[in-house]
Amino acid sequence: MKCRHCATELTLPLIDLGSAPPSNAYLTKQTLKTPEKWYPLSVLVCQECWLVQTEDYAGAEELFDANYAYFSSFSTSWLQHAKQYVDNVVSRFSLDSKSHVVEVAANDGYLLQYVKDKGIPCLGVEPTASTAAAARAKGIEIAEEFFGVAYAERLVKEGRQADLTAANNVLAHVPDINDFVAGFAILLKPQGVATFEFPHLMQMILNNQFDTIYHEHFSYLSLTTVQQIFEYNGLNVFDVQELPTHGGSLRVYAQRRDTGKLEVNLNVAKLAAQESLAGVTTQAFYADFQAKADKVKNELLTFLLEAKRNNKTVVAYGAAAKGNTLLNYAGVRSDLLPYVVDSNPAKKDKFLPGCRIPIVSEERLKYTRPDYVLIFPWNLRTEVVSQLDYIRDWNGRFVTAVPSIFVD
Repeated sequence: MKCRHCATELTLPLIDLGSAPPSNAYLTKQTLKTPEKWYPLSVLVCQECWLVQTEDYAGAEELFDANYAYFSSFSTSWLQHAKQYVDNVVSRFSLDSKSHVVEVAANDGYLLQYVKDKGIPCLGVEPTASTAAAARAKGIEIAEEFFGVAYAERLVKEGRQADLTAANNVLAHVPDINDFVAGFAILLKPQGVATFEFPHLMQMILNNQFDTIYHEHFSYLSLTTVQQIFEYNGLNVFDVQELPTHGGSLRVYAQRRDTGKLEVNLNVAKLAAQESLAGVTTQAFYADFQAKADKVKNELLTFLLEAKRNNKTVVAYGAAAKGNTLLNYAGVRSDLLPYVVDSNPAKKDKFLPGCRIPIVSEERLKYTRPDYVLIFPWNLRTEVVSQLDYIRDWNGRFVTAVPSIFVD
């Protein structure tokens, strides 16, 4: 396989998580009776541009289909994050009713609803029909398209160049990263600004967040690599912020390389130096990631088996993609974890892909009173613990497995 950005032959492995079905391909009672598609889940590192990337097996059309079940608005902390972002960029870049904002991967309108509330014209680009419909219900204009050069050129011809583009948690999801990024250089007005948020590779490696690896994520990104990709495709990074979201993310601000005039912030050089010191452009940085993931897998299995042996019930909260990665890698099934609770109605009464554990409503917790609740979206631990704090009434306890088993 060759690197998706620079076409260098890939020879350095990062991790092999065996095989798994797409993490958001939830099953119904009908599809339980049919075979699932499983794909190898392994990740390689390019030693030229240092883009970390999954091997090619599943196409984007299979992963982001009409029944896509991830809806951003079910996390209150994420909604607060989106609102704060809109407040900040509107002020910083003087956006108003004469501006035009385009969000790529607009999902269910979680972010553009705040842009719309400010009276700023906006467009969401979202290829999945399920989330696009939810966004339209909020009164947001949505184009069901995969974004890239061709679609950006169409928008420009329609007179819809952007003063601001937002792309949250999508840069890692695109198989053709060059075409995707080049589209923003085309869509932006001469002085327009593009922002991107994505989980930070450095944090993933240092904090053993291997469960964020799944088929929807084609790339795992450092600032060092993103700068190279952007420069190659006509963008210039002028600022970067470290965020606590998703276990540690970056928000990158970029402008057109040919016409942008904003001064490059010192944050860029500072973070690039941190990555260099950590060793993101060295083989050694990636060397023991597999062993750390194996340790988590073994710790989780030991915990679940001991709980079962001691007649303790363990259930889970959050039918999240990262949980599916962990469960399928560890080979956990419903005998050890009878159900998972999720607040998203699009997932209720369905089953997790691969392990086929049923997804139920929160009421089941109050009825069965489990001894432990295993939180899969560990990045939302504080929010979940606050929401489910009542389990302590029967001495229930919370558990997270990543970066290591922690029982509270």
